[in-house]
Amino acid sequence: MEKTDAVAALAALAQHNRLDIYRLLVKAGPDGLSAGSIATALELAPNTLTFHFDRLRQAGLITVRRAGRSMIYAARYDQMNALLSFLTDNCCGGSEAHCVPVTACAPKRAKTTA
Repeated sequence: MEKTDAVAALAALAQHNRLDIYRLLVKAGPDGLSAGSIATALELAPNTLTFHFDRLRQAGLITVRRAGRSMIYAARYDQMNALLSFLTDNCCGGSEAHCVPVTACAPKRAKTTA
């Protein structure tokens, strides 16, 4: 991740509603959530979400897709992991005594039976 991308991501997350939205989407997994579900879960007015979704999408932190009449938002785990890696790249000068290695986050998918 380039420094400009990291700054954009951190700026997008530097607002409490957007941070709450993003954390909820990270928790939701790759299937994501509808805008209505997000509004309900976070007790936010649905008409205020568009601005927040746009900022998160422009920063590369979320994706959006249409599912019927709903818009489904999902976290981009690749970008989240890239940001974490960027932030901890030179952690503590490489001293393992003070830094815990960052592990990539990939949500577990439910096993399907054939």
